[in-house]
Amino acid sequence: MEKFDVIIIGAGAAGLFCAAQAGQRGRRVLLLDNGKKAGRKILMSGGGRCNFTNLYTEPSAYLSHNPHFCKSALARYTQWDFIDLVNRHGIAWHEKTLGQLFCDNTAQQIVDLLLKECEAGQVTLRLRSEVLSVERDEGGYTLALNGATVRAEKLVIATGGLSMPGLGASPFGYKIAEQFGLNVYPTRAGLVPFTLHKPLLAQLHTLSGVAVPAVLTAENGTVFKEALLFTHRGLSGPAVLQLSSYWQPGEFITVDLSPACDLHQLMNEEREAHPNQSLKNTLAKVLPRRLVECLQLLGIVPECSLRQLNSRQQEALASALHQWRVQPNGTEGYRTAEVTLGGVDTTLLSSKTMEARDVPGLYFIGEVIDVTGWLGGYNFQWAWSSAWACAQAI
Repeated sequence: MEKFDVIIIGAGAAGLFCAAQAGQRGRRVLLLDNGKKAGRKILMSGGGRCNFTNLYTEPSAYLSHNPHFCKSALARYTQWDFIDLVNRHGIAWHEKTLGQLFCDNTAQQIVDLLLKECEAGQVTLRLRSEVLSVERDEGGYTLALNGATVRAEKLVIATGGLSMPGLGASPFGYKIAEQFGLNVYPTRAGLVPFTLHKPLLAQLHTLSGVAVPAVLTAENGTVFKEALLFTHRGLSGPAVLQLSSYWQPGEFITVDLSPACDLHQLMNEEREAHPNQSLKNTLAKVLPRRLVECLQLLGIVPECSLRQLNSRQQEALASALHQWRVQPNGTEGYRTAEVTLGGVDTTLLSSKTMEARDVPGLYFIGEVIDVTGWLGGYNFQWAWSSAWACAQAI
């Protein structure tokens, strides 16, 4: 039986970084993953360029039943610390929008960085390793693998969530938590497109591929101002992905289709200058023409000239476009979700070390914990920060 100081399950962002940090602190680390490649989700992220952190990372950008939990780790290993590491590895990067940092070239550079850091820490990485069972005694943890048995004093679960099952996501981490008596909050897809009910979807099908700047509001008052994209399944784009984490089944969302232009004022000004201009052509000055035509089919935009539009109709129209209420049918689910909401109950973990309070030597890091960030590099920063905090303690 091989013995290590630490066994880490999951060679994603959190697992790789934790292994590297612990190895460089002199720990004998075994890093296991069931896939044939390390960092598979990293490679897919950010359109293949990896949105590796966000300049504006702060605790308020994270959802959790225990919102204070993430503060310690985020404060101790910050976005600036990871940016410094990226710079030391000579990786060129750029800010896209809203503080989102991407590699200039490819996400493979971040995976290579993590693997080099693991090499520096003499980490033993074993891919295609399925963990069949985990047992604990006073001396630590014994794992039965496909073809071997390994043992360590400490065990770190970094298996991620359920999003993108095609990349090997599984509920393994939650099962281990439950095996050792930890509560796991119900999980659901986050940062995921909305699907729409069939009547509305059929009416909007001509808009597939159309994007507009928008402000979206959830029923709980959460607001995001980013692009909205119409798809053949429903609604997507950054604003929708962000809001999906705050949406509950059955709720409505409110969409301002023209946040930069007061449509009431636009129609008044255009009426004075061009009273015989059609309403459609007026709105097409600030909204995509295909969208205006579709809104006509929906009966939201009347077919008339500005002169023919009375003040009551104009008020109703402006309100309908600035406060378009849509009830999603659901989401596209884990298949396309970027993250998993819910997970291991953080009240049962140390916010300083990520160790289970009542199970010595058992740690949870990254997405498997009930901490979920906004779109835009926040979840990667949580992976780095939680992994670093854990590595200092093991």
